[in-house]
Amino acid sequence: MRRFAAFTTFLIAVAAVPACAQVRTVVTEEVIEEEAVVADAGSDRFVASVAPAEVPNGVASYGPFRVIDERHAALVGVTDERSPAAFAAMVAAHPGLATLELVECPGTDDDRANLKLGRMIHARGMATHVPDGGSVRSGAVELFLAGVRRSAERGAEFAVHAWADEDGREPKDYAADAPENRAYIDYYREMGMSAIEARAFYDMTNAVPNASARWLSAAQMGQWVRLENLAATPAGSGSL
Repeated sequence: MRRFAAFTTFLIAVAAVPACAQVRTVVTEEVIEEEAVVADAGSDRFVASVAPAEVPNGVASYGPFRVIDERHAALVGVTDERSPAAFAAMVAAHPGLATLELVECPGTDDDRANLKLGRMIHARGMATHVPDGGSVRSGAVELFLAGVRRSAERGAEFAVHAWADEDGREPKDYAADAPENRAYIDYYREMGMSAIEARAFYDMTNAVPNASARWLSAAQMGQWVRLENLAATPAGSGSL
């Protein structure tokens, strides 16, 4: 799943920067096999899609966010260092917003800002929802996890992979309890996961190299994180 300086934002002393990956996909029954094309290392961490979801216009725009109505907003693009401010401006102007729909979400250009944004979503008590046809990839998965309630329709898709820093190192290149790894475990715990759930989910995403991606359906994601609209399955019990 994506990461480090460019995927989710955690205030740590180490600056990590994820690589950018574009993915061509061939659909199988459960997982999409992919050939990854890796761009130059940088501060962005996202996964491209060959068939982006349709982006709603909304009644107002704030960076990558669209206000659909006074109760619903949508995330429709890559987040960056300006996204926390854009989110703050949106909820200030539309205080009744209660649900963030993740529609077309490739990832992030700034991991640390992305984690900050996730904490803002969670602190506000917003629910996150992926509609039928919605796509949540790479660093955007952390934003989905930020919902105090999470749901995804049958046609939703998710893509996860390991983060990589500016030197090309991935989670496996650091000690399990190193700050670079603790940043994500701590974030997942803040989003409501137990210690066991957080570790299981983190290990699952990091089993996929940053240069590639693993695609999950809503049902498969529900095997790793708690989704309120799916039959209860112990988080972390999934087999991919």
